[in-house]
Amino acid sequence: MDTSKSLATLDDKNPPLREQVYAYLKKQLNDGLLKPGVFLDLNSIGNDLGLSRTPLRDALLRLEAEGFVTIHSRRGVLIKPLDLATIRNSYQILGALEAATIVEASQTFTDDDTRTMFELNAVMRSSLASNNFDDYYEANLAFHDVYISHSANSELRRLIRIHKERLYDFPRREGYLSEWETQSIHEHEALARLLEARNFNEAATFVRDVHWSFSVQERYIMSYYFAREAALGPRL
Repeated sequence: MDTSKSLATLDDKNPPLREQVYAYLKKQLNDGLLKPGVFLDLNSIGNDLGLSRTPLRDALLRLEAEGFVTIHSRRGVLIKPLDLATIRNSYQILGALEAATIVEASQTFTDDDTRTMFELNAVMRSSLASNNFDDYYEANLAFHDVYISHSANSELRRLIRIHKERLYDFPRREGYLSEWETQSIHEHEALARLLEARNFNEAATFVRDVHWSFSVQERYIMSYYFAREAALGPRL
């Protein structure tokens, strides 16, 4: 594992050491330096970072609570693979939570918010045309955050963030499925139109039953996450 990047680079505002360790391990996961399905070498991580076991343990407990690792009392810490059941569960959770934020946003949503969503969708469209997936990804998150940010429920917002990180940043995939991304842009357009018309209940239903519906998105999910496995043979 490449540990050339020290924790000091993550210490912009002197957060607690456990927070720095957590951020460091999350970046290692995102960059693909810690692989799903592999047990962590805790001694190596601790020695490389110059840490005692306490901040490392605290960071690992948080990662386990968020579903990124499993701590086995005898075997060690396993980085959990992103399997089909986890994806299905995350879609159901995200659909329900984002629908709730849309209903809540009905009291505070503005025309400026709608304009921002249309602008971000345009950024997604141009980024896809130029094969710039990083910009597409950031605009995609920002699009949803326009209405999610209206929720006063910080725990709800935290859960949305965690499930999206689990789906998108574990690790971040280099390629994308252009057909899926194009379809997502069309869905964003439809969602923004519903919000523009202040049809919040319809918008909430749409985001739950279409945009975050596992059954609606399943063919894209299988192609994006499991194309390599399908090429190797049937899933058991």
